[in-house]
Amino acid sequence: MIAALRTLFTMLVLLVLTVVFAALLVLAALVGIPNRSGSIYDVLPRVWARAILWAAGITVRVHGLDRLAANGTFIFLCNHVSLFDIPALVGFLPRNNFVAKAELFKIPIFGQGIRVLGTVPIERANQKAAFSSYETAAARIQGGSSVVVFPEGTRGREYPIRPLKKGPFVLAIKAGAPIVPVVVYGTIEILPKGKLLMHPGIIDVYVLDQVSTTGLDYADRDTLAHTVHDNMQAAMNVLYLNR
Repeated sequence: MIAALRTLFTMLVLLVLTVVFAALLVLAALVGIPNRSGSIYDVLPRVWARAILWAAGITVRVHGLDRLAANGTFIFLCNHVSLFDIPALVGFLPRNNFVAKAELFKIPIFGQGIRVLGTVPIERANQKAAFSSYETAAARIQGGSSVVVFPEGTRGREYPIRPLKKGPFVLAIKAGAPIVPVVVYGTIEILPKGKLLMHPGIIDVYVLDQVSTTGLDYADRDTLAHTVHDNMQAAMNVLYLNR
């Protein structure tokens, strides 16, 4: 009963804030408010994410943000096992855009809101269209905006890092920006894939050492993917799985 009430309360907060904040973002774009650090486009997503986390009774602990240079531009590559990965990252990583599945942009109001924020739609079933989306994301990065990508693709059911798609690494090489692997832990216990009831808990977000893309080209994408995968898995093993 408590879990059901908590879930209903969180869903209500999510629904109300999503509609109101998305509408405000669309209105801000229509009146010409510039999208820059500290603006409504920066503040509202953080408030949205942290309010959802508060409603769900979730605490987020972020480790390693001091590894990032101030005002740097990065490609954050994160594991993905729960819907709650998203507010944890939106609420606490430095200002960024997401690469998100195209279906989300079809949701009324919400879709317009995330488009205004600069979220990049990706059609995962269409490889050609997906690589076109990564071209758009690369342009955003070169323009000074960090990007968050889930390189495993869809949500998984377990914490071991699954094989990583090659597209995000082509993006990283094209953009010439450093990759920052991020490991998220704790969200399966809060809301695993395929379940509806959520539970309060703690989410740990670990920002790992950067992986440089300087001097790399398309032929290096597989090696780069293996390096990042191994770094993420090693961190997951040390922190949790091999204890």
